[in-house]
Amino acid sequence: MDKSVAVYVLSDSIGETGEQVARAAVSQFNPDKYEVRRFPYITDEDQIIEIFEEAKNEKSIIVYTIVIERLKKFIVEMGEVYGIPVVDLMTPVLNALEQVLDYEPKREPGLIRRLDEKYFKKVEAVEFAVKYDDGKDTRGIKRADIVLIGVSRTSKTPLSMYLAHKNFKVANVPLVPEVPVPEELFHKDSRRIFGLIANPFKLNEIRQERLKSLGLSNNANYASIERIKLELEYSKKIMEKLGCTVIDVSNKAVEETAGIVIDYMKKNFGEEIMG
Repeated sequence: MDKSVAVYVLSDSIGETGEQVARAAVSQFNPDKYEVRRFPYITDEDQIIEIFEEAKNEKSIIVYTIVIERLKKFIVEMGEVYGIPVVDLMTPVLNALEQVLDYEPKREPGLIRRLDEKYFKKVEAVEFAVKYDDGKDTRGIKRADIVLIGVSRTSKTPLSMYLAHKNFKVANVPLVPEVPVPEELFHKDSRRIFGLIANPFKLNEIRQERLKSLGLSNNANYASIERIKLELEYSKKIMEKLGCTVIDVSNKAVEETAGIVIDYMKKNFGEEIMG
């Protein structure tokens, strides 16, 4: 008994999904010999006919992950003409989702690839935000889509992470009177720099809580109103010198501040900055 089979995988994208499913299915039979042949980017009927012409000469099946209705119907018709089994991997799942969601699928080839690209772009942005958090490496300023500056506890880090999940590469730099401002900031497009300020009394509360969580005395200079006012005045002078956008985050949630930043970015660089 001939235990060999050829599985033809047709796709209107790259066909990785179909190939993986085909290999998983074949492994359940352990045939003496098998081949999985992938045919990506199927766009017309002539390509399909060529594949069936090849497949008719051996024991074979056709597996496809095609969402274009015209091509799907043609494959089914050719399967009947050539007497070759055809398996539609996508339609049962699409139909079930359509029933649950109550709207039709887009039927656009290659969407999963675009989703993967978006996912990896987000991962890259998050890794960037972690690497260039709190001025740890000023080289990030040059590469960043957005640079956040401000005194301690003005939500620079949480805002960086939120924006990273929107695919922006963000570096943030603390402003401290005793520490020189990184020279890289003065060479950065000021439209990409956002200065964060806050009400000194609000900052006083936040810093006292921070000291308490660290088991330190809340009488430390770090949390004193005088020190905070001095830092804020210093930061405002730097922001004025840079000509950047200044946002008061005193009574704003991170999401609200992020919305302001994103709106500015869209206004200055267009919708394409959203990736």
